[in-house]
Amino acid sequence: MAAGNASNNLQIDNRALRRLWLASHDLVGVPSGPVDVMTIIRRLGFLQIDTVRNVVRAQDHILWSRNRNYRERMLWPLLRQRRLFEHFTHDASLIPMEIYPLWQRQFRRLGARAAQAAWYRSGMTAAEIAALRDRIADEGPLSTHAFDSTAESREMWARKPHKKALEQMWYAGELGTAERRNFVKYYDLGTRVFPQLAAGAPDEDAAGRALCDLAITRMGIANAGEIRRFWDAVSVQDVKTWLRPGHQAGDLLAVRVEGADGRWQDSWAAPDIESRLAAIPPMTSQIRIINPFDPAIRDRSRLKRIFGFEYTNEMFVPAARRRWGYYVYPLLEGDRFVGRIEAKGDRSGGGLQVTGFWPEPGVRWGQGRADRLRVELDRFARLAGLRAAPLNDFPTD
Repeated sequence: MAAGNASNNLQIDNRALRRLWLASHDLVGVPSGPVDVMTIIRRLGFLQIDTVRNVVRAQDHILWSRNRNYRERMLWPLLRQRRLFEHFTHDASLIPMEIYPLWQRQFRRLGARAAQAAWYRSGMTAAEIAALRDRIADEGPLSTHAFDSTAESREMWARKPHKKALEQMWYAGELGTAERRNFVKYYDLGTRVFPQLAAGAPDEDAAGRALCDLAITRMGIANAGEIRRFWDAVSVQDVKTWLRPGHQAGDLLAVRVEGADGRWQDSWAAPDIESRLAAIPPMTSQIRIINPFDPAIRDRSRLKRIFGFEYTNEMFVPAARRRWGYYVYPLLEGDRFVGRIEAKGDRSGGGLQVTGFWPEPGVRWGQGRADRLRVELDRFARLAGLRAAPLNDFPTD
């Protein structure tokens, strides 16, 4: 895609920008119908995964937010079928296999970084690392539990040498994730996980341009920094080169967008932006519980700029310094965020516990809005196989 003429910018007001952003993340229409997990992930670009099962794991919550008929068993067969591969974007993610030819630059970049970083220096000799790889070659997919080595320290985050060596090879694409069992990663040789690259596969520059194309296609509207951060697999210079007039075959549009604070900023839009804006379906009135790792809110600065909603994931913030709580879910109603709620699954008691609620300033929580949240909590609890906790003391205006 090529940059357009900045002198004739289309102006997109804040309400239209909010609706476009939510539509690009499949958070506008009624989340129902037949479940097609691959289509959801392709529309999002990739799916971040996380081990914490607060109510349900992040990847399952993100998919369920797009289709309420989704269930936890539907995701991992796609990895075993090689329709997805696992690697690192901003964090561990599942990526459609058709992106694999473009991902060679990320294997090289992250493989080199892991080899140089003190955190991943295993201290193992080349022969010892080769022995790990040979066992996988001979025995098939293995988890870290199949190996044994002693950590250099007793600190909480200390990692055993064999774990570091396996991850180094995983970052470089020498190993791949064959499957996950109860979220435990099983490593196999990359040659047995990834397809063979076809002749004429994109070189590094072409792959960088293609990733930028895919980013703006999925976001609809973005500035240069947001395009770079989408995959976290291209550099600032890659994006600058991509934005040069005439560098690509398509036509990016220069636009002006209005932030939540009323300020206007320059940005870039996909060529079909006007038809996208016209095609956004009506907003539903239901309340959605959004996961902290949801791609719609991953870029916190963009979230605040577009929605005026400040959010921090405080899982790794000491309890005494938290403003809200350990695992707090933003609450989305229509095209605005109306509050936050802290909830967790009580596996022993079989219930969903609500431990905190923070309405967004200026949002009136009357009985109707409170009832809609109760309905959503009940749906969320059923996804996890739990009972929803009664909210008899739920605050209303």
